[in-house]
Order: sequence, then structure tokens, then C-alpha cells
Amino acid sequence: MILGIMQPYFFPYLGYFDLINYTDRWIVFDTVQYIRHGWMNRNRILHPQSDWQYIIVPLKKHRREDLIRDIEVSDDSSWRSRILGQITHYKKKAPYFYETYALVQECLGIEETLLSQINVACLDRVCQYLGISFNYKYFSEMDLQLPSVAASGDWALRIAEVLGAGEYANPSGGVNIFDPEKFAETGIILTIREVPPMEYACSGYQFIPNLSIIDVLMWNPPEGVKAYLDRYN
Repeated sequence: MILGIMQPYFFPYLGYFDLINYTDRWIVFDTVQYIRHGWMNRNRILHPQSDWQYIIVPLKKHRREDLIRDIEVSDDSSWRSRILGQITHYKKKAPYFYETYALVQECLGIEETLLSQINVACLDRVCQYLGISFNYKYFSEMDLQLPSVAASGDWALRIAEVLGAGEYANPSGGVNIFDPEKFAETGIILTIREVPPMEYACSGYQFIPNLSIIDVLMWNPPEGVKAYLDRYN
């Protein structure tokens, strides 16, 4: 069994979905401290004039030490229509605007107040659209009895160990926190995924790699995106 463990990001980049596509089981890691200015409540899409812009989910006030699982979105629901408005500039040029707009609209219509729940529901719907199996559980609901965790990279190792995973996969951005020797000692394969950014034509715009999956889907059919990911499995 190949295991993936990640914090729940908001409409993340394609590499996040590569990891889901590669793994057999997924843990939503929601019991660590929420970090501001990350990818939990925002991502990037093309800007109508140049470069890129953020799409942002506003949050209720929370304490610095609050965990991801406890973070709530703002009561002001106008952020949903604001994001939909931000993607309408794709309409005249992107060949898959209507399909992608409908998908995002469905995702943002989810009646949840917790950021993690909204993000995971969005991930699930995007995976369905792409034909990717998303077998996930929230870590906060699993009640696993783990051996001692001495370093941040040990969380993945110990969870994989307890669940009986033969392989643990992680994006290349987090490679420095893992100790390959510890994984080798337990017989668990440590795989660092680094899939090349998917390049595609975006008429009238400058291509920018690693934007939100929303941008990828505006310019590419779901079967094409899935085929790209499968190429590196």
C-alpha cells in the first residue's frame, strides 16, 4: 500500500493531484498548527491583465496555536461569488471554461464552515472530475496509537508504520524533513515525487507553471490531465 499524507490545500497545483493519483490511501493531516500565508486558504490563477492573482477564502479570527481542523471560514459568504467572478476572465479564451466554472461553482456551494472540510470536499470533487481515486481519512478521526515522534519527518514514518504501508510518497518540496535511513530501517520505501510542470497553451496569456488546478482545467480536458499524471506513475 502506498500512503500519502498532506495538509488539505485549497484547489492546489497539479503536483498535489499527482500525489493522490500515485497513492492508494490518503491521510488528511489536520492536527497540526494552522500556518498563515500558506496554501490552506488561498491559491493562484491567471490575472486578466498580466501575471497571476490570488483566490482567497477569508477566515474567522483564530488563535495562532489553533489546529487546522478548528479553522473556520468567514460568515460573509460573498467570498464564493468573488472567486467565481475572478475566474470569469477565462470565459472568452479558455476552451474548457464552462466545465471548469461549473465544477468550481459546485465546490464552492458546499455547505461547510470548517476550512479543512471545504478543502477536502473540493479535492474530492476535482478527483471525481479527473477520474482519480481519492481514498482519504482525516487524521484527527483515526485515533492511531503512534510510537514517539522525535522530528517533523517522523510523523509520516510512524503513521505509515502503524498502517502497514509499504511505501510513503511526498512532494519534493518537503524532502528535507525526512530521514531516509529511518525509513530504510523500517522497510518502508520513501518516494519523493517530482513531476514536471504540465505545460499547455493559454491563448492571450503568458503560461505560468504550478498555478491552481483551476487554471490547468480551464485549458485542458480532464482525460488529458489524467493521462499526463498516469504517464509518471
